[in-house]
Parts: sequence; structure tokens; C-alpha cells
Amino acid sequence: MTAELTVEPHAHPIDPIRVARARSRMPSLDEASRLTGLLSLIADPVRLRILYALDVSEELCVGDLALALGANEDQVTYGLRLLRTAGLVVGRKDGRVVYNRLAADFPEPLRDHCLHQLVEITRRPLAIEE
Repeated sequence: MTAELTVEPHAHPIDPIRVARARSRMPSLDEASRLTGLLSLIADPVRLRILYALDVSEELCVGDLALALGANEDQVTYGLRLLRTAGLVVGRKDGRVVYNRLAADFPEPLRDHCLHQLVEITRRPLAIEE
């Protein structure tokens, strides 16, 4: 059950057409909650770097991921567990080694925008406003 916000009347004029358009296209509170949960999941530096490493290398085991990230295996294991639970990463066992990769249905926009475009934005020098 989703709780909807109550809209209080405004004392100032509003544009009812634009308000209606915004309301009709806006995600529900439940959808927004799930989306922020997903975004907060990848907002962690280790988990984001795991996704990035798996994107550029296809698959890696925990030890190799730890080496690639410069992190310890406990951090990587924990991050992978959360990413697997969210359905973003899957494992393939080969003997005693588990190789991790992005899930086949990993959202392409998430890959393109969060793993590539946003990372590129962070590499640009900061613009200083005068």
C-alpha cells in the first residue's frame, strides 16, 4: 500500500496544466523509493567499482576483483553479496572458484549513464563559478 502526498491549496497562482503534466509522468512514491534504494546501492565506492570492473573485464573472482580495486576480499565479498541480492551481479562456479559478472539483464541505461558518463563527469576539472 502506497501513501500518497496530500496537496495543500496554494495562496499563489499555479499553472494547472504543468502541474497535471508533472503529476501524470512522475514515478509513484513506491517506484521512487525502489529507485533511490538502487541508486544508494551503487553510491558506495567499492560497489560502484565492482560494477565498473565487471563491465570492463566481463567476469572476475573475488580475489582478482580485490586486486583490481585495491580493496580487501571482505569488502569485495560484502559488496558482491549486496549486488547479487539486488540482481545486478551473478556468479558462475568453476570448480571451487566463483566468477562474478554483471547479470544478463543489467540495465543498459544504468551501465551507460552511471558506469560511464557519470564517471567521466567526475574526471573533469571542477568549474569554479565567479
